[in-house]
Amino acid sequence: MKNSGAAVSIAALAIALAACGGEQTQNEAPDASVAESAPSEDAESDEITVSAAELEGNPFTAAWETPYGAPPFSEINDDHYMPAIKDGILDLRGEIDAIVNNAEQPTFENTIVALDLAGKQLGKVSSTFGNITNTDTNDALRALESEIYPMLTREYNTILFNESLFERVKAVHAQGDSLELDEQDARLLELTHRDFVRAGAALDKETKDRVAAINEEISELTTKFGQNLLKATTGFKLEITDPAELGGLSESFKAAIKVDGEDKWVVGLNRSPFETFMTQSTNRELRRQLFDGYRLRATEGEIDNGPLAIKIAQLRAERAQLMGYQSHAHYQLETRMAKTPEAAEEFLLRVWRPGLARASQELTDIQELINADGDGFTAAGHDWWHYAERVRQERYAFDDALLAPYFELNAVREGAFDMANKLFGITFEEVETPQWNPVVTSYDVKDENGAHLGLFMMDMYARDSKRGGAWMSTYRDASDINGDRIRPIVTNNMNLIAPPEGEPTLMRFDEVETLFHEFGHGLHGLMTQIRYENFSGVDGPRDYTEFPAQILEHWASQEQMLADYATHNETGEVIPSELIEKMRNASTFNQGFKTTEFIAASLLDLAWHNLTPEEAAQITDARAFEKEVLAGYGLPEEIEPRYRSQYFAHIFAGGYSAGYYAYLWSEILDADGFMAFQETGDIFDPELSQKLKTWVYEAGGLREADELYRNFRGKDPEIEPLLRIRGLDSAGG
Repeated sequence: MKNSGAAVSIAALAIALAACGGEQTQNEAPDASVAESAPSEDAESDEITVSAAELEGNPFTAAWETPYGAPPFSEINDDHYMPAIKDGILDLRGEIDAIVNNAEQPTFENTIVALDLAGKQLGKVSSTFGNITNTDTNDALRALESEIYPMLTREYNTILFNESLFERVKAVHAQGDSLELDEQDARLLELTHRDFVRAGAALDKETKDRVAAINEEISELTTKFGQNLLKATTGFKLEITDPAELGGLSESFKAAIKVDGEDKWVVGLNRSPFETFMTQSTNRELRRQLFDGYRLRATEGEIDNGPLAIKIAQLRAERAQLMGYQSHAHYQLETRMAKTPEAAEEFLLRVWRPGLARASQELTDIQELINADGDGFTAAGHDWWHYAERVRQERYAFDDALLAPYFELNAVREGAFDMANKLFGITFEEVETPQWNPVVTSYDVKDENGAHLGLFMMDMYARDSKRGGAWMSTYRDASDINGDRIRPIVTNNMNLIAPPEGEPTLMRFDEVETLFHEFGHGLHGLMTQIRYENFSGVDGPRDYTEFPAQILEHWASQEQMLADYATHNETGEVIPSELIEKMRNASTFNQGFKTTEFIAASLLDLAWHNLTPEEAAQITDARAFEKEVLAGYGLPEEIEPRYRSQYFAHIFAGGYSAGYYAYLWSEILDADGFMAFQETGDIFDPELSQKLKTWVYEAGGLREADELYRNFRGKDPEIEPLLRIRGLDSAGG
């Protein structure tokens, strides 16, 4: 998942702010047209001052003479953020005033380019703050989030609702073709104007005031939602003190969850240890406890996100209507590949039906195994992972635990780097830089000619101060205006279980795929050749931006790749071909469950955001609404949606509202796109690799997503490869 959290050029300000908080899994910030992670009033009423004394010694006020311009993390204290944010806001106000009060007629350079350049100082602070609160937060930083994000949103909305500024943007936009702009200039003009219009710049004052107030309230609610979720997630621990209750757990997993110096084992709710325990454990009662801990997060008492989800949905519905749209989903999807929520739902249901049919058969297989054991109970949600794995072992003679010794973190990482070199000619050299945590590793990324592309930083391990999931983000975005070439600082983040000291980090294959996925987002940010921050790097509609990440997952399982990086961590033996064959044969196993749980969450997301204000006002119980929606689609009670509403941070604390379907939509692209390589007989085909590089990884948001894809593939994508890869092409429905 991408998590855009870097500089604050004006047209991209919402994107920079949107990455604030929440458990997400692949690519994160909302449309640049609506800032939900930091709301709005008139700037006149938001009096901001900061003294020289407050800024004395503040590392954000100085140029960073660090390797690659990385933030000097050890010098930054929690107390530095607020004064630096205020200073950045004041600096930004001065830049906006200079544009508005320019006595010259509006031009592309003095208005549009000036807007893209504005906010660099504020971006320097806010990107660091946003990244640190995701990876190493604490009570002080959580309190600052509640102050800073509403403050930033007020500033953002004030800029986009500035009538004099919008008049200048309109004046330049009206000149159109007469400006004789090149393609990147023309795209910047188009997107800047669109961002203003979609933010509500053309609305009357009364409506703008209400939209601004809604934005601010949503910002506060989404921040609270994410904070509640982190508290609920880190607050639950399944403690085991009796070794007899560790039945089924691998030695490596037991070692990873053992508390140092104590005869106690602890499992939390991060997805990696959760799924490992649910798959391996033979203790049904402990599986039930962990399952309930996961699905009932943030659902009761002081940590109940249900009322927050309802209120956020109500406010989004009201705002959409004020802006002339039927629903928030209609607003969001207008600029995406799906175009309408009806089209997104139709697509989801096309995959949902064969997925349900396959899941029904999988449930039958699970129940037959339970009956054969003579246990006499009916399969429930907390049984699925464990018994599905047993069915797989019996059917394919394949035990996933046998793979782990061949997937050691350092080797997998080098495999990803080698893939990027073979596809695109880029190289990675480990370097010493400031780090926000000792586990972080840094790499100087260079193109095929040896020129610096960017700094790449990887943070792979879980900790209580870090939000869940896996994501990519940036500390600095790329730009190249007037010869001032700035290259990005990109991060990848995962939540692997840290092994005991001195032991290797062994990965499940789905974790390997996640590493390749986030690496794809990283390359999208690193390789960009777009000179304007507005649409450089990971820019694009939500249902496209997962494509550059998801397509790289295919390389992870190719035998040619596995031979390079999948070596036994102790013996150095290359993964045996028979094990690869078993893995490939089992690859479509349990796809009914995986497809169904994902699409259930996607349909739930669309249901929340396809509401009119009148419909949203009728909802009083988030869980009741959720159950009604999913029952209407026929979700079996044995399958939970991947996210229940109360912990669905993608849509209530991140940038995926009305957009969670995007992962599956992008899967059409990645399945069809990888098939192009398979058709050549060479997964590193030079001609196709060059097209992928030029039209996907380097192109940012240069053109509309469907055009970028066609330029790479030579045609529109087809859904059949997706169904075939998931094993659903003959499942019926």
